[in-house]
Amino acid sequence: MKTKRLFATAAMLAAACVLAACSPDAGSQSNASASNGGNDTTGNKASNCTNTITKKDLPVVTFWGWYPNMQLVVDNFNKQNNEVQVCWTNVGQGGDEYDKFQTAISAGTGAPDVIMIEADRIPTFQIQKALVDIKNYGFDAVKANYSDGAWKDVSIGGAVYGVPVDGGPMAMIYRKDVFDKYKITPPKTWAEYEQAAQKVKDAGGPLFGDLGANVPAVMMALQIQKGATPYTYDPAQPESIGIALNDQASKDVLDYWGSLAKKGLVGTQDQFTPEYISGVVNGKYATYISAAWAPGYLTGAGVGKGKDTGKWAVAPLPQWDAGNPVQVNWGGSAFSVTSQAKNPELAAKAAYGLYADDESLKDGWTNQIIFPLNLKALNSPEFVDLKVNFFDGQQANKEVYVPAANAYTGMTYSPFGQYYFDSMTKQISAVIDGSVTGAQAADRVQEDVANYAKEQGFTVQ
Repeated sequence: MKTKRLFATAAMLAAACVLAACSPDAGSQSNASASNGGNDTTGNKASNCTNTITKKDLPVVTFWGWYPNMQLVVDNFNKQNNEVQVCWTNVGQGGDEYDKFQTAISAGTGAPDVIMIEADRIPTFQIQKALVDIKNYGFDAVKANYSDGAWKDVSIGGAVYGVPVDGGPMAMIYRKDVFDKYKITPPKTWAEYEQAAQKVKDAGGPLFGDLGANVPAVMMALQIQKGATPYTYDPAQPESIGIALNDQASKDVLDYWGSLAKKGLVGTQDQFTPEYISGVVNGKYATYISAAWAPGYLTGAGVGKGKDTGKWAVAPLPQWDAGNPVQVNWGGSAFSVTSQAKNPELAAKAAYGLYADDESLKDGWTNQIIFPLNLKALNSPEFVDLKVNFFDGQQANKEVYVPAANAYTGMTYSPFGQYYFDSMTKQISAVIDGSVTGAQAADRVQEDVANYAKEQGFTVQ
């Protein structure tokens, strides 16, 4: 098998960070060394910790992660644990961390015991045998703390390669003032979404939404919502992968959004740019199709402040078939045990225990840093009944996000997800400029990704 080619390019493929698990504040955490001592079980230096380890007689596992409140999370774990201590370092968020991890994989040394990884990147590192199946290291004791969908996102075949932490159940954020002005109720289906968009346009109103080429994960999620299964992959057959990126559901969704753009019902601005955020603040878009982490991102970007204060609400994601609703996810991270951990059982104990105590979980969702997947938080009355300030006091969790998270069934990612996202971005751009139809774009993505997989030594089913 030619997977060495894949290994050699994995750092490049893991370059982009999904915003669900990234924060402008995450990279600002101090990496200053502290002389903490500790009985390091990994062979790495436990003295290079951002946190201070006080129980110096206990074994230590090293950990890389970038959540903004990671200092609190690690301190809480160490305070409550009398079996193992965590030495935490923030080596960068998303792609920066993945590059360093890839270097350590190639060198055979230098990786932490536990690493924070976005769920869609797990297969990229698992195929290199860089992650440990933690199913035999305490999984049964914590299995009930997370939904089946959350576990599926971090599993490959029957093996579990991470502990779910945060997720991104998708919904439709909308401008209440626009909907009120044009007498629109939140559309329950995508057909109704188009009808509402046309009504607003005909009345001289703003764009109804946005087709951003730089958010291919959204397109993939909506294709899955309509019934697509992009990948089938089982590590028991590592040389074989199923790739279905141009089935009818995938073509239909690309054609649908291409048609909205062509009719001028939605914009075509790249998202997460100053131009896009300015448009959101100034009412250029009536809706924003995004995930549960979006309110925190938007608040940090200045949305919901000033003249647009109190103008936002959220509704369930429109469905392709109202009679058969499907909930989808965008983003989310997990804590994985690396194959360089000398004591994977202790490392797994840390992975299971980090961000699992009540104080850490509450701090996360209270500050809108993460949308919790731990059911202790997700289904707690305090979280469910929360009146969200960004949505002008709406109980968004109870009405939208928690039901979506509980109904999500998970998905299978591929070992070369970033290559797929890059290919999808290119083809969405082509749909936007009118050079191809959505169906043609799907065929191009299929051909491109399938050829790439074959070049890496896979047999494509």
